[in-house]
Amino acid sequence: MGKTRLEAFSDGVLAIIITIMVLELKVPHDASPSALMALLPVFLSYVLSFLYVGIYWNNHHHMLHTCKQVTSRILWANLNLLFWLSLLPFATGWMGENHFAATPSALYGVVLLISALSYWLLQQAIIASQGADSLLKRAVGSDWKGKASPALYFAAILLTFLDPRLSLAIYFGVALLWILPDQRIERFFLAEP
Repeated sequence: MGKTRLEAFSDGVLAIIITIMVLELKVPHDASPSALMALLPVFLSYVLSFLYVGIYWNNHHHMLHTCKQVTSRILWANLNLLFWLSLLPFATGWMGENHFAATPSALYGVVLLISALSYWLLQQAIIASQGADSLLKRAVGSDWKGKASPALYFAAILLTFLDPRLSLAIYFGVALLWILPDQRIERFFLAEP
């Protein structure tokens, strides 16, 4: 089975996720700068989540380029990833509206953690379907960022009950680790004849 429908469906879901998040940014009914300042936590949570959706979209795009065929395992793993990412607007809104309180910030971390694990499952499904010498397997190598991210999310979830600002710093830090698309895959495509 080809991958075109999988890519189109995934792109559509990610676009809807971003649309839902931006619709949660409510226009203040006051024209003063202080009215905008009151929305700062909501805006910051939106920026963080927009970065994450963009990161997933970029890396998902690169990862699917390594895929020659799509199996039912890949389809289900992709759907699992999209399910967890679709919870991002809720977690984003709850965290921002409550000014990064501990429980909403922890839930945000749980969504990020399970999304990261779901991405890894999709990556493993693609590697399994493409054979022992798959391009994706060679490209990801030891995948230190993929292994470090869930550990950092888990730490952030625990730290949020100590100080939510620590968890927020970790969430932004992990996003910065992934801000550029996965160059390992691009390098392998450029090296192949």
